[in-house]
Amino acid sequence: MKILKSLYAQVIIAIFIGIILGIWLPDFAISLKPMSDAFIKLIKMMIVPIIFCTIVNGIAGMEDMKTTGRVGLKALIYFEILTTISLILGLVIVNFVQPGSGMHVNPASLDASGVQGYIKQGQTSGGFVDFLMHIIPENFVSALAEGNILQVLFFAVLFGAGLSQIGDKAQPILKGLHSLTDGLFAVMRIIMRLAPLGALGAMSFTVGKYGFESLASLGKLMLCFYATCAVFIVVILGGILKMYGFNIFRLLKYIGEELWIVLGTSSSESALPALIQKLKKLGCKDSVVGLVVPTGYSFNLDGTCIYLTMAAIFITQAIDMPLTLGQQIYLLLVLLLTSKGAAGVTGAGFITLAATLPVVEHIPVASVALILGIDRFMSESRAITNFIGNAVATIVVAKWEKKIDMEVAKEAIG
Repeated sequence: MKILKSLYAQVIIAIFIGIILGIWLPDFAISLKPMSDAFIKLIKMMIVPIIFCTIVNGIAGMEDMKTTGRVGLKALIYFEILTTISLILGLVIVNFVQPGSGMHVNPASLDASGVQGYIKQGQTSGGFVDFLMHIIPENFVSALAEGNILQVLFFAVLFGAGLSQIGDKAQPILKGLHSLTDGLFAVMRIIMRLAPLGALGAMSFTVGKYGFESLASLGKLMLCFYATCAVFIVVILGGILKMYGFNIFRLLKYIGEELWIVLGTSSSESALPALIQKLKKLGCKDSVVGLVVPTGYSFNLDGTCIYLTMAAIFITQAIDMPLTLGQQIYLLLVLLLTSKGAAGVTGAGFITLAATLPVVEHIPVASVALILGIDRFMSESRAITNFIGNAVATIVVAKWEKKIDMEVAKEAIG
């Protein structure tokens, strides 16, 4: 059948096969995890060089550094507003629905052995100054080797700005980078053919290891979180797009293939290169796409922000240690900082949660073990929300800068 030849259909089929294997053959399903790990590693192998080339080409191609600064500032303001809205939305809904009320969980009864690694990583996370200092790499080679997106972003912006200052002398380098970028995307097209195997491995492992029993016991939080993400996407992001003449549902259809890949792998990074290409085809200029998308992957994590507030308050409800309004506002302000830089890979939101809970001193950090069983299931929704949020952000900033071909965009998502 012709439809089976499309990557879209293959990924959907792989996800359902993974769910079935996880239910009926859990031990075998768990053993398929290396398929997912290998696919994610292949994608991550390509992300850093693609981001570097895209940003350098985009910034070097801008008219002047004022334009670069203006685009970056507008993007950061947009990110801060949207992440604040997402944090507040999660806080309001979890307080209204109260999914953890009535559970009466004794924190001492929780098995924290499975989360010790996350807690250790969270406790070693530095403050805001450390975060800013970490953005500056020891050297460019180490940033590339370690795959640190923020550090590569920092150097790429500087390098692109430097090339824009030397005029014609930069042309040989830019031509080489354009050719390199084309080659990298060609490699990505080859790797993406393995997406069904990656989705199969990830979904099989998740269902096989954690099972649907964990969904049943914590189903109210799951449903509450999914519903909140849906509201954020349709109402908040949809409303923003409508202000600029676009339709959220047509955008979702336009990036549908990438959404299924994100769903299957539980990682928004798995479709980052594909998103860059899709937005360029949509008519957004390289200079905006190259700056907004990579930056958004660290500073515009709407789904992760919703998760953080809902998970934190859910835990306090479940262990009968409710927070006062003042404590919740304090937690919100802390999350505005700790949510930045939580990369779009599986587990990062959980690590950030472990890093944030200690600021409310009477909450035992080991209580994050309460939601470990469903964290993998929630990661799909937060990854998809992050992904859609960055697509919308790029379109909005491109519209502000008048760097989008409206005829092409209207045809696709208008």
